[in-house]
Amino acid sequence: MFSFAAPGPRRRPSLTPMIDVVFLLLVFFMLAARFGQDMALPLSAGGGGAVWDGAPRLVEIGPDTLRLNGVALEPGGLAPALAPLMPRADAPVLLRPGAGADLARLVAVIDTLRAAGFPHLVLVE
Repeated sequence: MFSFAAPGPRRRPSLTPMIDVVFLLLVFFMLAARFGQDMALPLSAGGGGAVWDGAPRLVEIGPDTLRLNGVALEPGGLAPALAPLMPRADAPVLLRPGAGADLARLVAVIDTLRAAGFPHLVLVE
């Protein structure tokens, strides 16, 4: 006959591997999650052939400069300087980013102009 040893105390399973997996999943989903809300700039495709009316309205955006028709301006002075050049409320304003101007600067100028009541902005190269 077989003789077995007396049963010893039962070992509890180790939770360390399960905790490691849970923390790895937590880190993965934290890094893969999309934080905040997506923002989109409302853009519309221009229909070529529109007739330009009124004074020129070209805003040149540099890395640390802002020019309206070649005249340097402070960012807060852009909307007041642009208002007299508008023949009507829906007239387009041309935006041209210069060399070294980043996307954040362009978006800041677009947001400033839209908040000031200039809805029709055209991005040129």
